[in-house]
Amino acid sequence: MTIDTKDLLNSILSSISRIEYVKPNDIPNIELYMDQVTTFMEKELSSTKRYEEDKILTKTMINNYAKNNLLPPPVKKKYSKEHVLVMIFIYYFKNFLSIKDIETMLDPITKKYFDNEKDFSITSIYEEVCELEKSRIPEFQKEIIRSYNSAHKCFEDAPEEERDELQLFAFICNLSFDIYVKKQIVEKLLDSQLASSDTDNNGTKKKK
Repeated sequence: MTIDTKDLLNSILSSISRIEYVKPNDIPNIELYMDQVTTFMEKELSSTKRYEEDKILTKTMINNYAKNNLLPPPVKKKYSKEHVLVMIFIYYFKNFLSIKDIETMLDPITKKYFDNEKDFSITSIYEEVCELEKSRIPEFQKEIIRSYNSAHKCFEDAPEEERDELQLFAFICNLSFDIYVKKQIVEKLLDSQLASSDTDNNGTKKKK
């Protein structure tokens, strides 16, 4: 691969090392109106946008999330800190999961832990999950480098003027395969969770 591709890879690895998550303490400790929520999300998650004109969250999106049971309804048109945390989960999941799958994943969490006084709240769950994901960054960087090096060994018999392009294609395919396999695993886990929730403790299918 060309030196430009190597430079790009190094830039990507460097950006991964700087990945952070929105800290609950950074979220205003007051209930927010929808305009305030969209402004906050735009500011805090702008670094995740691919294009400058992309929108992080819109009023229509928020209304649809509530309508599709992904998000607990606001109270008097105001959203709490926990509402914002659930929206952050949705923002990341919607990049690779369907609305139905996100509902299957979040519904038991929001029903049990949203707006309660238990030890495990939406806030504590969010923090623990984010710390888990952040701890995987060094391992993730190594895996990307391994994927790059494997792709670099492909197409050694190809014409020299075509080799770089083919190796870049192999690298992209290698990364995409990881996404494909993990997405399949997530969907199977969610299907299993949904099937389990549709069956009562006696093994009888619940009535709709």
